[in-house]
Amino acid sequence: MDIRLPAHLEVNGLVRAAQAVGGFAMVLQKGERDAGTILIVFLDNQDLGTLYERMPDVDGTRKWRVSKSQVIDNKQEFEDYLDRRKAQDRDLWIVELTVADRERFVRDNLSLT
Repeated sequence: MDIRLPAHLEVNGLVRAAQAVGGFAMVLQKGERDAGTILIVFLDNQDLGTLYERMPDVDGTRKWRVSKSQVIDNKQEFEDYLDRRKAQDRDLWIVELTVADRERFVRDNLSLT
């Protein structure tokens, strides 16, 4: 059984980590305080989003993975996907982060959660 931080504490940690590297963070949707699923939307310098969520791995752990990327030709599809996820799961947290080096932020802050 995996032991995990309550969702609100993990979200708070993500916001603080983004701010610590000079980035910007905003909670787009608050979910269930203790056990809500967390989605992270990273925005790049073209305002295109990349969605990360925890996915089950073959060893039974749940690791952060890219689950969807926004494309410039159809930005609305990404927004529609997020809207569908919100409608399906009212316990869902959505956190938007803008950081200078997404890959480094993911490696340093998401690999252990």
